[in-house]
Amino acid sequence: MNLSRIPYRLSQFWYAVTAAPAPQDLEQARTILSPGELQLFMKMQPGEQAHALRVLNCLRRQGESEPRLLQAALLHDVGKIRYRLNPWQRGLIVLTKKISPGAARRWGESEPAGWRAAFTVAAQHPAWGASLAEAAGSDPLTVSLVRRHQEHLNQPGSSLEERLLQKLQAADEQS
Repeated sequence: MNLSRIPYRLSQFWYAVTAAPAPQDLEQARTILSPGELQLFMKMQPGEQAHALRVLNCLRRQGESEPRLLQAALLHDVGKIRYRLNPWQRGLIVLTKKISPGAARRWGESEPAGWRAAFTVAAQHPAWGASLAEAAGSDPLTVSLVRRHQEHLNQPGSSLEERLLQKLQAADEQS
């Protein structure tokens, strides 16, 4: 485990517990998302909304303006609305992924119940979010980016989708 990342993870945890998007940040979401997508976004917990807006702003600082990428930035964690996680569950996920990634992966394949629910949400929220985004009328590329945002890419992507996915993943990791 990389101990130098502990202060970063602790600050990330604290931010998730205390964060809430500012009204001007929510206005950004309103200008990017369709009404159906915005309804989904507004169901997210305030800390998740704030995280999504940080991902969006990271991409914008890099000069990104592709609408489907920006929509995916705001919706990439929307699948988490199916099962709400509390702060200790989020901490458990982070620690377990660092200490025993295989166990976290196995537990993520279970039904979202009991103590394993957090791992299920962590593993399955991309697929759940993609289904929700698709039902809300999102563009197929946005849906695919949401679905694939945790997918490990072995090499630099050559298609538009893979290039956008890499940008989304990098911004998500930084935020």
